[in-house]
Amino acid sequence: MPGLLLSLQPLPLLAAAAGGTGEVWPLLFQLVLLLSVALLLGMLLESLGQSAILGYLLAGTLMGPAVLNVVHANTGVPILAELGVSLLLFAFGLEFSIQRLLRLGNIAIVGGTLQVGLTLGTACGISLLAGFELRVALAIGAMVALSSTACVLRVLTDRAELDSVHGRSALGILLLQDIAVVPLVLLVTMLGGAGTLTEMGLGFLKAVGLIAALVGGFYVLSNFILPRMLKRLSLARDRELLILLAVILALGSASAAHSLQISPALGAFIAGIMLAESPFATQIRSDIGALRALFITMFFASVGMLGDPGWILSNFGRVALVVALIIISKATIITFITFITALLKRPLRYAVATGVSLAQVGEFGVVIAGIARADALLDDDTFHLLVSATLIAFFLTPSLVRHAPSIGDWIGGRLPGIGPCSRPGTGPSGSAPAQSNHVIVVGFGPSGRRVAEELHLQNRKFQILDLRPPNIELAKSLGYPADLCDATNLELLLHHGITNAHAVVITVPDHRVVCQIAAAVRNLAPGAVIIARARYHPFVTELLNAGATVVVDEEMVTGIRLAAAVRSVLARSTPSPLPRGAAPDGPSQGRKPS
Repeated sequence: MPGLLLSLQPLPLLAAAAGGTGEVWPLLFQLVLLLSVALLLGMLLESLGQSAILGYLLAGTLMGPAVLNVVHANTGVPILAELGVSLLLFAFGLEFSIQRLLRLGNIAIVGGTLQVGLTLGTACGISLLAGFELRVALAIGAMVALSSTACVLRVLTDRAELDSVHGRSALGILLLQDIAVVPLVLLVTMLGGAGTLTEMGLGFLKAVGLIAALVGGFYVLSNFILPRMLKRLSLARDRELLILLAVILALGSASAAHSLQISPALGAFIAGIMLAESPFATQIRSDIGALRALFITMFFASVGMLGDPGWILSNFGRVALVVALIIISKATIITFITFITALLKRPLRYAVATGVSLAQVGEFGVVIAGIARADALLDDDTFHLLVSATLIAFFLTPSLVRHAPSIGDWIGGRLPGIGPCSRPGTGPSGSAPAQSNHVIVVGFGPSGRRVAEELHLQNRKFQILDLRPPNIELAKSLGYPADLCDATNLELLLHHGITNAHAVVITVPDHRVVCQIAAAVRNLAPGAVIIARARYHPFVTELLNAGATVVVDEEMVTGIRLAAAVRSVLARSTPSPLPRGAAPDGPSQGRKPS
């Protein structure tokens, strides 16, 4: 199997780069120029409210052979990019966790599996209708089935939406897609094999055996050898040695995979997954955090180098058609699967937001396209068409993720009657509206449970509203009144007696949803006290403007508690931990009810 980024440059260029440039300084100069332009364009686009990833893509396009030709045929930058992406995928593997995947539930395991299968089948069917043979159509389907983990999670994190409903759904599907990389790469490798079906099958079994051997080797390394090394050599106390260990593991896994004729990036990714559950994985993730930013920049700049504005303009109609097919098809498939996987218990708008966020081809799609091209499954014209469409989809992704909730609201508002709590008048669990002068608690996560416990101790009447069925089941098992409900819906708030509520406590972590609920409650119940949760300090003012009476600032609460712990420890001659549950009252910023 060829290397990861064989697709990023023509084969003669990679051969020349692999043969060595003779002088390291021209290579270093071109790399510095590429990263400098990526830095400047990233800063510019960040200042304009866009994602810095767009700047990295633009930098690669401008500096690549199709425009300024600064990074040209006699450079070793493509080899460094291939190495950088191997390290990047090693870091992605370290982020993966089976336990995390299981905690996300059906949306990750069932929904992610269905998404990969249906997207691959749909893309394969469209490719067959376009005149491609079956092997090529399957390779195209494998490429299109994957979304961009790096781009989507980066934008969701920057917008503090990773804890939102659609953010968690997107994360679950992306994690399952990461698992699907291995079988998809094997599938494309088998399709690219020459000879009879039997010979292709034998080649596939050989690749599976080699990957199994690689996985077994890393299992032994991570569970038996490395823990003893950490104890004997005290690597855990020496940051430099631990960083060295991380780099050796990443480069060693890529080198081992290459020696077995497996994609180096795939080998590095598998190594990261195998090490993710090890006791030193957290420290390694922390230590290579700064390097990961460099890897991401190099990868997206390398993808940008594939862009040929002249070729795209001369084939604009075909490229635009492929981009539209990818975005519309993937958004529709993921929306349908997300909605069905949630057992119709969440509003349609969250499924739409998830589908729009993941409606692109990811970095692993570029990997698969390169393998397919090297194995002669894709000709140059098809390769440039697919990669150009992928590049444009990358450019559109930050905007799609940013507007995904709004698109979900727009579509959900035009399809009434779909999803839970759609009709007022009858509660989702058959309950009657809560009684007068009660307290409504929105969200029954850890924060909501503490609020409910306090209200229960004070014998106050309260009602719990939550979108997650497991939370509702937990609340009812504790004897608390709870309904499965979308608290941003005005009619549903009226049904649950919002006009007679004394107070509304909003405990959900999604800032956008908190603002929507606060504004809705303030419109319906001007005299109600609204207590809202702010995950980050900059959100406090926005929540107050949305109508909140009191905003609990999590960052300020954490700072005060940490300061109190420091005072307590320093005030004692023998430091001891604070009593369990002891904490100063958290700060709040608020105003009188209007």
